[in-house]
Amino acid sequence: MPSPGSVRATLVSLGAKDSFSAGWSNVSAEVRRVRAGILICIAVFILAGTLPARAQISPGALSKPHESLSGPTQCASCHKVGFGSAVLKCQECHVEIAQRIAQGRGFHARLVNKADCAKCHSEHNGEDFPLIHWLPSLKAFDHNQAGYPLQGKHAGLECNQCHKPENIREAGHGLIRIKDLRRTFLGLSPGCVTCHVDVHKGQLGPNCAQCHNFTNWKSATQFDHSKTRYPLTGLHGPVACAKCHAPAGPKNEPRFRGIPFAKCSDCHSDPHHGRFPETCVTCHTTSGWRKIAGHDRFDHSKTKFPLLGGHAQVDCVRCHAGGDFNKPLAFANCSDCHTPNPHGGQFRARTDKGECSACHTVDAWKPSRFGVKEHAVTAYPLEGGHASVPCAKCHTPAGAATRYKIAFARCTDCHTDVHQGQFAKPPFAGQCEACHTIAAFQPSTFTIAQHQKSRYPLAGAHLAVTCSECHAAAKAQPPSRTAPYRFEDLTCTGCHTDPHKGQFRDRMAQLGSNGKPLGCEACHTIQSWTNVKEFDHSKTSFPLTGAHVKVACDGCHKPEREGGSISQVNFHSTPVQCSGCHVDVHAGQFSHSGQPVDCALCHSSAQWKPSLFNHETGSTYSLKGAHEKVPCESCHDRYRVVAGKRVVFYKPTPRECSSCHN
Repeated sequence: MPSPGSVRATLVSLGAKDSFSAGWSNVSAEVRRVRAGILICIAVFILAGTLPARAQISPGALSKPHESLSGPTQCASCHKVGFGSAVLKCQECHVEIAQRIAQGRGFHARLVNKADCAKCHSEHNGEDFPLIHWLPSLKAFDHNQAGYPLQGKHAGLECNQCHKPENIREAGHGLIRIKDLRRTFLGLSPGCVTCHVDVHKGQLGPNCAQCHNFTNWKSATQFDHSKTRYPLTGLHGPVACAKCHAPAGPKNEPRFRGIPFAKCSDCHSDPHHGRFPETCVTCHTTSGWRKIAGHDRFDHSKTKFPLLGGHAQVDCVRCHAGGDFNKPLAFANCSDCHTPNPHGGQFRARTDKGECSACHTVDAWKPSRFGVKEHAVTAYPLEGGHASVPCAKCHTPAGAATRYKIAFARCTDCHTDVHQGQFAKPPFAGQCEACHTIAAFQPSTFTIAQHQKSRYPLAGAHLAVTCSECHAAAKAQPPSRTAPYRFEDLTCTGCHTDPHKGQFRDRMAQLGSNGKPLGCEACHTIQSWTNVKEFDHSKTSFPLTGAHVKVACDGCHKPEREGGSISQVNFHSTPVQCSGCHVDVHAGQFSHSGQPVDCALCHSSAQWKPSLFNHETGSTYSLKGAHEKVPCESCHDRYRVVAGKRVVFYKPTPRECSSCHN
C-alpha cells in the first residue's frame, strides 16, 4: 500500500496541486472530504495496475442510485482522469440536466459553475445519504433561481402542488432518470396549462398571461377588448363576459371566436317587432337603449308634444309603453301622465282643479314656483321671519303624504312651546304673541313696565339686571334646558346664595311692613349689596360707639382664613374684648393671671388718648400738689424693646424724690 507521501506526489504529478490546496482551504468540511475522496480514487485508479488488491482504497460507499458504479475500477465512469484538476462527468449520464443547461432553462442553467455538481450533490457518504443538499433548505428555496418567480397566489403553494407526475408532459418522461416521478422537480413547463385547465379550449392561444394575472383569474385585467374586431362602447363595457360569450355547441363550451356581431339583432331582440324598417343605430346608441340618438334623427318638436325641460330626459318607454309609438297618448293635462296625484288631491278645490303647472314647470319638479308672493293669497300669508322659512320646515316632506293644508291658528301648532307651559294660564293663555313677534323670536317684547305688573316688580339694582341672569336654565329646580319664568320662592335666597350660611336666619325671618319676611333686606338693600344701613349694631351685644362707628365691617369681621371671602366670616365669633382686635401696646404689664387686660380702665372707644387712668385710685402714689400737672412721660420714661418695639414700662417706677429731682 502506498504511503500518504507517495499518494500526494502522484496527485501533484497529475496537476491537482492547486485545486487540491484551494479546495482544502475554501470549501466546507463535507465538500473537502468528497473532493479528497475523488482525488484519492483517481490516484488509486492509476496505481491499481501496480498494487495488490488489498492495497486499493476508496473515499466511501456510493449512494443507492449510484451503487452500480461501486468499485475502484468504476471511478472513471464519473471522474474524468487527466492532467490538471479533476472534473466530474455528471452531465454525461444526466443528459436531462445537460440539455436544460444548453437551452438556458431551469435552475442549473443559472449556476456560475455549471459543472460543480458536488456543491449540492455529495457522494461517497454511504448508500442512504441524500444526494440533494438544499441551500438553505427545501422550504426556503428561492424559486426565482429556477427561472419561474412565484407571484400572486402561486407564492403560497406547497412544492408538491405543482411538482407532481400528472403535470409532467409524457414526452419528457424518457429524459428523467428518476423513475419515481413524485421525487423529481424536472419536467414542468412554465405554461399555465401545465397545471390549469384551459377553459377557452385553445381558442385564445396558450399565453394566458396576455389576459389574466397571478392574483385573480376571473379578473382579466390584461385583456383589452378595444383591440379586437368589436370594441366595447357605452353600456357594452360593464356587461359580464359570459353574457356574450355564453356556452354553446354540443359540448356546451364558452365561445370566444366566431360570434356574430354585425347587427344589433345578433344579440338583441327587436322590441318594436319590425314596425321600423330602419336599423337600431338609426335611433339608438350603445350609451343607452332608451336614449334616442340625436334630434337630427328624430325630432319630437315636430309632434304635438314637444319635449321641453325635464321631459327631454325621459325614456321613450315611460310614455310609449311597450315600444308602441303608434298608440295615441293623452297629454292635455299633467295628470294625464303623472298619476296618481302626488298631493293626494289636496288642491282639488282650487279653480284650476290642482293643475300641476300652477306651481311646477317642465324644467324640474323642484323647486316649486309657489313662493311668498303666491302664499300671500292663502289663508296664511308669510310675513316677518316666516317669509324666509323653507317650505319643508312647515310642510314636512313625506312623499305623497306631505301635508299642505295644516293648522296655523296658534303658534304652538307649528312651534314647540319652549317655556313648557309656564304661560299656559291667564293672563297669557299660551299666546306667544304676547311677548314675541313673527319678525323674530328674540328679543322679547315683554318690557320692564309689564314686569312691574307681575308678582315681582323690579326695583333698585334689579332694574339693570339682564333677563337671562334670573331666567336661566341653571336657575330651574332641578336645573333643566328650559329657563324658569315662574318662581315660587320670591325671596332673595330664591336667586342668591346666602353668603352668611344661615347666621342671620332669625333676622331674615322677621316680618316687614308688607307682612312678608325681610330676608336679606333685614341688613341690605336692593340698591346695593354693600349698603348695610338697615343693620343696627346697637341692637347687638356690642354697640358701636366712639371711634368704632367709623370702622369698616371687615375691620372686625374677618374671614377665618387670610384672603378669604365674606362667605367665610363667622359674625357670631367676633371677639368683644379690646385684645380680640387690638394689640396690647403695654406688652402685658397690666395683665393679671394670664387674663387679657381691660383697656376700658384707662381708655375709651371715643379716643385712646388722653388716658382715663386715675392715679389717686388706681395706684399707691398720690399726685397731690405740684405733681398733678406733671406730664406722665416725665416720670414714666423707662423703655424696653419687646418684639422689636419700644415699650414704656410703668412698673417699677421709682418713688424716691431723688430719683426724679437733683
